[in-house]
Amino acid sequence: MGVPGQGGIRLRPEEPDSVPRALLRPESQSQRYTSHPVRHDLCRPRSEHPHPSTVAFGREVGARRTDGKGEHDMAVVTMKQLLEAGVHFGHQTRRWDPRMRRFIHGERSGIYIIDLQQTLERIESSYTFVRDLVADGGRVLFVGTKRQAQDAIRSYAEKCGMPYVNQRWLGGMLTNFQTISKRVSKMQDYQRMRDSGEFEAMPKKEALMLGRELEKLERNLGGIQDMESLPDAIFVLDTVKEHIAVTEANKLGIPIVAVVDTDCNPDVIQYLIPGNDDAIRSGRLLCRVVADAIEEGRFIVNSRSGGDDGPSLDAEDHAAEQVQARNEAAEAAAERDARVVATVEAPAVAPAEEEVAAPAEEAAAAPGEEALAAALAEETPAAEVDAATTQDEQA
Repeated sequence: MGVPGQGGIRLRPEEPDSVPRALLRPESQSQRYTSHPVRHDLCRPRSEHPHPSTVAFGREVGARRTDGKGEHDMAVVTMKQLLEAGVHFGHQTRRWDPRMRRFIHGERSGIYIIDLQQTLERIESSYTFVRDLVADGGRVLFVGTKRQAQDAIRSYAEKCGMPYVNQRWLGGMLTNFQTISKRVSKMQDYQRMRDSGEFEAMPKKEALMLGRELEKLERNLGGIQDMESLPDAIFVLDTVKEHIAVTEANKLGIPIVAVVDTDCNPDVIQYLIPGNDDAIRSGRLLCRVVADAIEEGRFIVNSRSGGDDGPSLDAEDHAAEQVQARNEAAEAAAERDARVVATVEAPAVAPAEEEVAAPAEEAAAAPGEEALAAALAEETPAAEVDAATTQDEQA
């Protein structure tokens, strides 16, 4: 510090005592113009305070419930389940987004720990949003193409009857939905041709090429073949990998429910759930939460309409219905195959029946011929007697 009035030196404003002056060093020229965000030490959780406050600015501590229960005191998910699934594990400290600082509880062994109290709050709000959306007739598109999330996305989307994308997100799947719908129609035409047996009547090479194209279409578009219009919301696992889906949804104004890890940007997500998006158990748990919200929304719809048969919230009932449907389909296919076999064998049986009928007709005609011969044999002696009597009279 200089003295005022000596050499034109000005006094610098006094920095807070809590911030070391060494941490206020300016950025170097190389750090200022890099594509990666500069990660200052001030943005990291302080080592001297292992549990810093994670409440956002303007929000009071304890202003909302943090026990993961809704208005009716029914737990959507418990803290124990989140811990067992590893939802609290974030990425390494060198791979993080400073905008996720308010959701970070602390650091341990070079890995950020996510604040599960805020995760419970966000799960509650996301659950309520999805439930009310489905209760009003909305549809939710499940999106997760990473290897750890593919099985969970497909199983829970099929369980609740919602469209899903778990192999590859095609560019324009939302913004160019008209073209995607045409490809879905083409896939359905190929499926009808395959089921009707037209592929077997084609030349071998042509059938092989169409079969490969159909396999590719089913892999990329099989999950959205029943989606006739744009979804009302999308659920995303790993917004960094699915950044194209997030961009298209934001461009169309479609709400996004997403699991946000410590390396993601939370500002582009409307209903975010801070959590681990890499672990298999974590992904399955959060997918189950969204699927339960969808089933509860459908149950509300049926309750409003006064229907007696509401959708079952039990996975075993749903599995039993699927088994029964598969058995009925198998029986119908067996009956159809039996009819086809009977139709094919009918022309071959007819000539054999004609051959069997011919000897029967001959056998039926044989007794008539024998009777005629017997009658002729009886007439012959009578004629001989008459001829002998005539000769005697002439003599």
